[in-house]
Parts: sequence; structure tokens; C-alpha cells
Amino acid sequence: MTDAPRARLPWLLVAASALLAVLLAYTLFGGYLPAKRRVARLERELRDVYAREADLQTKVAQNEQRYGLREQQLLAVSAERDALAHRLEALERELAIARGAKRR
Repeated sequence: MTDAPRARLPWLLVAASALLAVLLAYTLFGGYLPAKRRVARLERELRDVYAREADLQTKVAQNEQRYGLREQQLLAVSAERDALAHRLEALERELAIARGAKRR
């Protein structure tokens, strides 16, 4: 009795399978996981940027509100100054008239 022919394992197929497994592992761990970490880091950074942008928008709105209030105050003070200047001119005219009347 002769032994049945032994099934030979083609070493090229084994080597190709091992190489495929190595490439798959490298792709998964060497490429995917760092990319996933980077995406997570960029998402955190983006949330921080959005939070900072919202804070800056709030500050801009507050500054615009303050600017509007100061503009109104400036207009009110300018109007008051003009009114006082006109009143001063009127009083100076009255004083000049009063002094002129006393001299006569």
C-alpha cells in the first residue's frame, strides 16, 4: 500500500496570505487609528473655535451697544453745549444792553 499523495501547501500562497495580513494590520492600525485620533482632535479644535467665535460675537454685540449709547450721549451733550452757547450769547447781549442802559 502506498501512501496517498500528501497535499502540499503552496508556500507562495502562504507568503501572499501573510503579506496580506501584514498589510491589513498596517492599514488598520498604522493608518486608521491615527486618522481617527486626528479627526477627534480636529473636532475638539473646531468646537473650541466655534465657542471662541460665539464669545467674540457676544463681545462685538456688547461693543456695538456701548458705541450706540455713547453716540447718543455725545449727541445729547453736543445739543446741551449748543443750547448753553446760545443762552450765553443771549445773556451777553442782555448784559451789553443793560450796561448800555446804565451809562445813559
